[in-house]
Amino acid sequence: MLILMFAFVYASRYTFMCLIIYFISSIILLLDLKMDGSAGRGVGAGLDMFLPNYKLGKTLGIGSFGKVKIAEHVLTGHKVAIKILNRRKIKNMDMEEKVRREIKILRLFMHPHIIRLYEVIETPTDIYVVMEYVKSGELFDYIVEKGRLQEDEARNFFQQIISGVEYCHRNMVVHRDLKPENLLLDSKCNVKIADFGLSNIMRDGHFLKTSCGSPNYAAPEVISGKLYAGPEVDVWSCGVILYALLCGTLPFDDENIPNLFKKIKGGIYTLPSHLSPGARNLIPRMLVVDPMKRITIPEIRQHPWFQARLPRYLAVPPPDTMQQAKKIDEEILQEVVNMGFDKNQLVESLRNRIQNEGTVAYYLLLDNRFRVSSGYLGAEFQESMDAGFNQMHPSEVASSVVGHRVQGYMDYPGAGLRQQFPVERKWALGLQSRAHPREIMTEVLKALQELNVCWKKIGHYNMKCRWVAGIPGQHEGMVNNAVHNNHYFGDDSNIIENDAVSASNVVKFEVQLYKTREEKYLLDLQRVQGPQFLFLDLCAAFLAQLRVL
Repeated sequence: MLILMFAFVYASRYTFMCLIIYFISSIILLLDLKMDGSAGRGVGAGLDMFLPNYKLGKTLGIGSFGKVKIAEHVLTGHKVAIKILNRRKIKNMDMEEKVRREIKILRLFMHPHIIRLYEVIETPTDIYVVMEYVKSGELFDYIVEKGRLQEDEARNFFQQIISGVEYCHRNMVVHRDLKPENLLLDSKCNVKIADFGLSNIMRDGHFLKTSCGSPNYAAPEVISGKLYAGPEVDVWSCGVILYALLCGTLPFDDENIPNLFKKIKGGIYTLPSHLSPGARNLIPRMLVVDPMKRITIPEIRQHPWFQARLPRYLAVPPPDTMQQAKKIDEEILQEVVNMGFDKNQLVESLRNRIQNEGTVAYYLLLDNRFRVSSGYLGAEFQESMDAGFNQMHPSEVASSVVGHRVQGYMDYPGAGLRQQFPVERKWALGLQSRAHPREIMTEVLKALQELNVCWKKIGHYNMKCRWVAGIPGQHEGMVNNAVHNNHYFGDDSNIIENDAVSASNVVKFEVQLYKTREEKYLLDLQRVQGPQFLFLDLCAAFLAQLRVL
């Protein structure tokens, strides 16, 4: 203070003016920050035009190419989080693919332990992603604050995480960056998996090689740059998270990155003596260096430690997205209709998973009503769970509680798998069967013919296929009597090569039958060209037609 007083009294006029300018600038900066925290200064006025359905609040966080603000949905009064992503910054940082991937994945998902995306609003300069608001921060901060957790609390978190990860895998998505920083907690301390920017959509017949994610949580095959199928790297990360929950520390930690990698690749860690026998058995099975010997998600579900105190809603297979979309809450529907929306259009939008003003209001009301009443599940998820659980035979319930298995690589929302199909103990890139290969291929061709797919023989158990979405009837050039004549091909090469149809609705793929070591046969479908999600739709429909697998 003495120095400042001296400067004001004795300094030159120039110095005095500099000090005045400095203080004025500081005041302006403080006001700017304050207004940004309360109402989004400098952004609010411009955003009103793009976000008329929301009242923006304070900034929750600032990232490298945008910020996250809390907002209130005007029609329902419920809070949401809005990611404001600057297009220019995204492009400059070469993060367009990361953002696009996260939005695409979150649009697809409806799960109580995965962050919900309500709508995406795009402008020439920004992308506004309206998401579920969770107020309790990251699981990371929770662990830092509390240290190691009691076993029951840790198990509850772990069960929710595995449920969400399993849902991702069933929908052909590997997260690849699972860590406590990407696991958010809602007001009831329930887990919400977030940040799918590094996720990859799995393609059968293809292995991943990208080294991504946080080093401490990354699997040995990831940091080594080796090929990996996908699910096994998430299992490793879940093992590290479980260790952190129960121990309050990381199993692999070193300030020196080469030393850290050496520990991870060698599986070098210690198990504290306070861990229970069940935890001491499960963690090492998740942190196996060899991914082929590592425990799988279905096997984790069957583990006695995981099964202890398992909530009912996690003990049965989750409903697919289409089943959830078909079940409409009449009370919530009427509430949204009373806001001025057309009932028929709203129902149609809900059934087709279309995001608009009406469906956003519907899901906000539905989700928040259920949070108030029970605290930890999305309403449409719980209702579907209850219905599925109540319809099951007692023996099926007992079997489900023991743990359900991954039902096949084509389990994709929009169609889902039929209960009559057997399930596998291990994750397999394809569908496995013990039937005779000729019988399998006959059924495959029947299914392809039913779906109006054109095919061309390459080998005895390999064919190229082409499917045009949205065109009814038999495709020109397809061999209609192929099944009956045992000809697994079409004679016209134009079936595959003709590109006259728009590429946006054409899917080209290969079908290959392999023999495995276990005297089983594995049917693999690999996309060659065309939209990924259209291919997954086809896969789901194809699977529904099969009778032999």
